[in-house]
Amino acid sequence: MLDLGLSVLFSSIIFVVFKLYSRMEIQTSYAIVVNYIVASIVGFSFYKKEINLIEIPEKPWFLGTLLLGVLFILVFHLIAATSQRSGIAVASVATKMSLVIPVVFGVLVYNEELGPLKILGVVLALGAVYFASAKEKGLPFNKNIYLLPTLVFLGSGIIDTSIKFLEETRVPKEEFSLFSATIFASAATVGLMLVAIRSFKQKLKLSLKNILGGIALGVPNYFSVYFILAALQHKELNSASVFTINNVAIVMSTTLLGIILFKEKISTKNWTGIGLAIISIILVAYF
Repeated sequence: MLDLGLSVLFSSIIFVVFKLYSRMEIQTSYAIVVNYIVASIVGFSFYKKEINLIEIPEKPWFLGTLLLGVLFILVFHLIAATSQRSGIAVASVATKMSLVIPVVFGVLVYNEELGPLKILGVVLALGAVYFASAKEKGLPFNKNIYLLPTLVFLGSGIIDTSIKFLEETRVPKEEFSLFSATIFASAATVGLMLVAIRSFKQKLKLSLKNILGGIALGVPNYFSVYFILAALQHKELNSASVFTINNVAIVMSTTLLGIILFKEKISTKNWTGIGLAIISIILVAYF
């Protein structure tokens, strides 16, 4: 449970850093590339064995890291576009509701068992994420804006499912650091390519503020992935439990951090979501 708690902690820090970006006028697109570079450096630093870069492409999980690197960049931009066009609430709900995909994958592929109470816990988790993210007036409803949230939902779910699959079949525990670092290195490479292409249209200006913002994001970003991998190793909790607790706890913690650090107002719906989240965690974790 410690690994899961640390994953929630570092994931929550990521949201706080993103919140600070807008206040400090940090360019998110450039900071996110720096973030991936920093995250990969941290990962390689924590790998205890000698690193032979030539051998990394021969690892059974290497192709998976290339896919995840591309997905990390694409899903980030999809979330940004969804936030701008449909609102932050829609983007948040689409991202967190994606926990359904790895849960169903675990049941279908690994024959993980979900008792009635755990199924109820997962259902309540979806309700918790909706209410905790919703505004008092409700989420915007427009049939023409379904595409982006749907892509965010699918992309986030595929990332979680891919991490679960690779952890289960390809990645030895002692290579978690190297595996995580390679994912971020892949994402950094894709990000640098996009920045290079963009620089032809708009001149690139290096900023110390953007670099520091990327560093502040990169460290917790790495550890959020590392500790979710470690949590998936525990026999006490199956993947359905891990992803449900992780996503719901992140919603809870970021909501509370918003109140404490940024004086954000929480509606009645939000408090309902927090209450459902607590019940969901109890059902999934202890039954």
